[in-house]
Order: sequence, then C-alpha cells, then structure tokens
Amino acid sequence: MTYHLDPRMPAAEACIQRSMLERWASVQPDKVFAVFADGSTWTYAQTLDVTIRTANALRALGVKQGERVMVWLPTSADCLRVWFGLNYLGAVFVPLNLAYRGNLLQHALKLSEARLGVVHADLHQRLGDIDRGQLQTIVVLGGEGQPVEGLEVLPDSSLQSTNARAPELEREIAPWDLQSIIFTSGTTGPSKGVLSSYVHLHEMAKAAPFLDGDDRYLITLPMFHSGGVMPVTAMLIHGGSIAIVESFNTENFWPTIRRAQITTVILLGVMGSFLLKRPPSDDDRNHTLRTCTYVPLNDTAPQFHERFGTDIHTHFNMTEISMPIVSQANPTALGSAGRPRDGVQVRLVDANDCEVPVGTVGEMVVRTDCPWAMNHGYAGNPEATAVAWRNGWFHTGDGFRMDAEGNFYFVDRLKDAIRRRGENISSFEVESEVLAYPAIREAAAVAVKSEVAEDEVMAIVALKEGEAFDPADLIEFLRPRMAHFMIPRYVRVVDGLPRTPTAKIEKVKLREAGITDDTWDRDREGIKIKREKIGVKGA
Repeated sequence: MTYHLDPRMPAAEACIQRSMLERWASVQPDKVFAVFADGSTWTYAQTLDVTIRTANALRALGVKQGERVMVWLPTSADCLRVWFGLNYLGAVFVPLNLAYRGNLLQHALKLSEARLGVVHADLHQRLGDIDRGQLQTIVVLGGEGQPVEGLEVLPDSSLQSTNARAPELEREIAPWDLQSIIFTSGTTGPSKGVLSSYVHLHEMAKAAPFLDGDDRYLITLPMFHSGGVMPVTAMLIHGGSIAIVESFNTENFWPTIRRAQITTVILLGVMGSFLLKRPPSDDDRNHTLRTCTYVPLNDTAPQFHERFGTDIHTHFNMTEISMPIVSQANPTALGSAGRPRDGVQVRLVDANDCEVPVGTVGEMVVRTDCPWAMNHGYAGNPEATAVAWRNGWFHTGDGFRMDAEGNFYFVDRLKDAIRRRGENISSFEVESEVLAYPAIREAAAVAVKSEVAEDEVMAIVALKEGEAFDPADLIEFLRPRMAHFMIPRYVRVVDGLPRTPTAKIEKVKLREAGITDDTWDRDREGIKIKREKIGVKGA
C-alpha cells in the first residue's frame, strides 16, 4: 500500500487488527491469547477462527466495511468476538457504557448512526421508550430477547456462523480508517463520541515500553473505555495475551493474578490502596505480576512496590490522545504523571496558547509526529472538534504544571467535568436530569472531594416558589433516568445560584464552598446506589 512510503506509518501487520491477528495466528497458532473468568481459553488460532465466523455472521446481517455498529455488552468473550469481528470486516466498533439509560443513551445512539446493535439481554428493554436514531435491528446475547416496539429483535444464533472462510474486503483496511467510537464525558455539553483510527489505538497501546510478547494483561476496565481496549490492542501488537474479568475485586485480585499467570495490570484510583489495606501475607510476593500501571501516582505507589515487588509505572492519557506522558519504572516524583514520550510534543499554555513558565499551571496541549495518531474529531459534533483542535494542537482541557526536571503534574480540570470511580461525568448531563425534577428551578452540579479518591457529585438546587422538596425523592426520580455513577451523593438547597454579570453560574464559588453544614448526604441517609451487574445472575 502507498502509505508505506511514509515511514511514520506503522505497517499493517503492526497496526490493523485483522492483519495483526492473521499474523500471530500463523506464527504462533497454539499460543493462548485470551483467558476468561470461567477458566476457558482461546489460542491465537481459535481467536482468529471465532473472529472470522463472527465477521461472517455480521456480514450476513448486512454489515459493510466502514459501517458503525453499536455494541452494548459486558466485558466478556462475546464482547471480544463482536469487536474483533467488526474490525475484521473493516466496520466500526461503537461500545456503549452499560450504565447508559434515558437521555444519555438516546444521545449516544443518535451520534453512533448505528443501524445494527448487539445488546445484552439485561439491557435491551432500555431501548423501548427513547429515540433510537437510525437503530433498526438488535441481536440479543446472554439471554432471550423480548419484543421492543419498532425494533427487529434477533436471537444470539444470528451471530453464529459455520462459515470459517475469511470474508473479502471491498478495499484494504488503512491505518487511518475509523476503528472505533468511544464515548467520553462532555464538558459544557453532552457526552462526545471520540473518532479513533487504527493508528490512533496503535500509538496509544505501544506507549508502554515495558510490555512484550511474554506479558499477560489483566483487563479490569470495561471495553467501552479506552482503558479496556488499549491493553487488548497492546497484547495483540506484541503477540502477548490477556485475561478478562468482569470487574476489579479486592478479594479476588491476587488469586486471579496467580491462577491466570498475570504479568501486568492497570490500577486506577484507590485500587492499589484497597490492596494494601489487606493484611500482610507470606504470599505477598508469591505471584507473577511483573509491572503495574498506577494512576495516579500517589504516596501508596512506593508501598505497593516495596510490599509486592512489582515495578510501578504511571502515565497520563485521555480517550482522545495517545498517552503522551509516561514514566520510567518506579518513579520518585510522587504525584507526577511522568514526562513526554518519544513521538509527541507537549506544551502548557495560557488562554491565548502562549506557553507558561516552569512551575505555572497551564492547559496541556498535545500533538504527535505521526498522522492520525490521535483522534480525528467528535462524532456529529464539528463545533467541539474545532474547539479542541485549534492552532495545530489538541487541547486537553486539563491543567498541569511542569517542574524543573521536566515532570508533569496534574492540577485540575479546566473543563467542567467530574471524575468519580474512574468515570468522567458531564456536569451538563447531571444538571439536565436534575432540572427535569418538577420542584427545581435551577441547578448546578460540581465535584467535591471524596473520602477515598477522585470526586463525589454534588447538586446545588434552587426551588420553584412554594415547592416542597425532599432530596431522597430527587434521588428516586433520578435512578431510572441516569447512570448509577452520575447520581449525586450530595444535595444542597439554596435560594439562588451565584452568577456572573453575564448570567453564567459561578461554579468556582460553589466548588469553594464545598460540603456545607446544610448539605444533604445520601450515604448518611443510608441510600445506596450500586452498579447493576449485567449478565451476573443472582447478583
């Protein structure tokens, strides 16, 4: 292909999923690629076979090269084969967060432009009373599908095929072709679908220099996040292997490491702290875990290294970029995200894109030396694309400072977003649902500090004249309308929200006030909001 004339572009067998899988299935067919929670495995040859059969089933359903397909499945063998089958056809993988419902689900479906969806049985009824955009047909996996008015509902047999011949392509898949659309939180607007090419995902995945073909990556993050798809791709690049679990679990972590012979993992937020709180054991170093990516690099990281003997790395990444900041093993600059890796340029700038002095907080902007190595915009949102991509740099919306040694430290979000339990939350989307409650006149959602890590969500509301209000009733109103992680923990009632002379809500004042004496706390009231375990019976 002509793109090989550009030395910056990776070769197809190192970048494009179909080519990588075919290569390794030929070179090492009997090597295990995937280990699942039930102990079953796929070799590379088996992975290629199930991928081809799934691709042929998708082709029989009319999926064409370049077509976007919505995938709404828990992290599992089914999710993996559907993802791989789509990309084998050159189609686009569009995974949705399992917590989506209501307006957020409706918005994502509209942006996806998907005609076909592959949906878990525990989720498909959520599609009933919303505008589904172009969605016409769903295949239901993991149980029996029930009728949904206006949708063709097909059984899981629709994704089974006896055809093991590789389907032909209309044209060769190119590195810059669209590989996936992954949704991330909006800032001053709804969530955005990040357009990612094959080379974008490749550059993100190869940024960890410590990985090789002998590694087995434990996938603890869902495949609707970049943190879930990136490790899978990294192992495919290197010819390594993965192990898939439904979610992170403190009790089962080390038994899983030992049983599945895991060598590397990402630990986010308080995961490492929770593991350190467990009583010391003679087996603390009796494991195969060689490296651990620890984000953020807090003061528990050296303790983890010392106790468990595992090398610690850290990084900074977003779905839109390709891991521009990484660390060496066992960094000593606690709180830092590392330094810029080869192939990327990073600057800290003011509101006019002028570089700020060392030690001064500025917005991180990024660019790479490889075309298409970062996102190529937001689905259906040219305005947001133009705002983010300006002056030849991608603007992250995150405030950082750099020390004299060149280490970068995250300071704060310049954009209006909240991060809770590894999820980015749009305050705009929280506010939209809170404002739907009849008694509320105006509302603002802000981040407040959690007792453990990251943020909690606070809603500050002003009521309509003469309206009675019980915060517990608001929470019950929000339960069926919002993802569990978005529902506010704290609610504060005020006479009116502070505003600027131009009538904008002064959220900085609300954040500074934080949790006041009159703030209602649903945890204190014993109201628990838990993640629904999709596909887990009896949970």
